[in-house]
Amino acid sequence: MSVKKKHAPAFKFKVALAALRGDKTSAQLCSEFGVASSQLYNWKTELLERGAEVFSDKRRETAPSDEVEKLHAAIGRLKVENDFLSKVLGRSQ
Repeated sequence: MSVKKKHAPAFKFKVALAALRGDKTSAQLCSEFGVASSQLYNWKTELLERGAEVFSDKRRETAPSDEVEKLHAAIGRLKVENDFLSKVLGRSQ
């Protein structure tokens, strides 16, 4: 029975970058990092395809603004609930 090992993103980046450098063969890298050749190939391919996203302003701007909108909505809901509860509890005392 094989157990899949979960690798951290930093480790994947390190291995893929080493593969792109070309200083060592794939077999050497697989042995050194303890990964399968297919995994090495997948990480290398993903880095080549999606590496430009690191420098994309669009990627940086969309995620935080979506999160900010969600947080503002949550704050608004909580404010309304808090005001309502303050009024109800103030009248019953």
